[in-house]
Amino acid sequence: MRHPFLPNYSQLPSVLPVFPLPEAVLLPHANLPLTIFEPRYLNMVEDAMRSNQLIGMIQPSDDSEPPTLYAVGCAGRITHYVERQNGQIEIVLTGACRFRISEEVDPLHGYRRITPDWAPFADDIHASESDTIAADHLALFRAALHRYLENNQMQADWQLLDKLSGESLMASLIGLLPLGTANKQMLLEAESNTSRIVAFTAILSAQDDEPTSAQ
Repeated sequence: MRHPFLPNYSQLPSVLPVFPLPEAVLLPHANLPLTIFEPRYLNMVEDAMRSNQLIGMIQPSDDSEPPTLYAVGCAGRITHYVERQNGQIEIVLTGACRFRISEEVDPLHGYRRITPDWAPFADDIHASESDTIAADHLALFRAALHRYLENNQMQADWQLLDKLSGESLMASLIGLLPLGTANKQMLLEAESNTSRIVAFTAILSAQDDEPTSAQ
């Protein structure tokens, strides 16, 4: 179900602050918890809270400084905000809509900003009932996930995981598993939940024979 406070397409901004973070992928309608402590990103969160509460999550594609960014990210609305005594801020972003970078504009208060092109992903705004994952695709994904976790000696609460929908399970695991930035970017850019879970199953299956180390 679509979060009631996410923006409509017409409310999406023409300039968006971006938070480059490797392997931190946000999907539309999914949640991403973050702990903010760098001064520039504290500025970004505070500015967003005074504005439309939107932040663009995007992965860096290299280790340069500043890093080159992948072309596609996802904007999230701050739907949870807690200030801590240690000066950190804990937030939860809820995915609103993916975007493609049109151009980068001048930074503000130390953080980067871009002009987003929302048009290629306009359908993200609405939770699509037709984009549900078929049972056979989900079964193959769960089997591949079992093997992957066992081979990498990872523990999982299967009672909890089995209660999640395919969409929720994918959104959680894309953020948690050390899949690598390129694989996570491919999953982010997938055209549908079906194509995403097929690709995710292939990624897990390809790593069956070799334990995955943390990135």
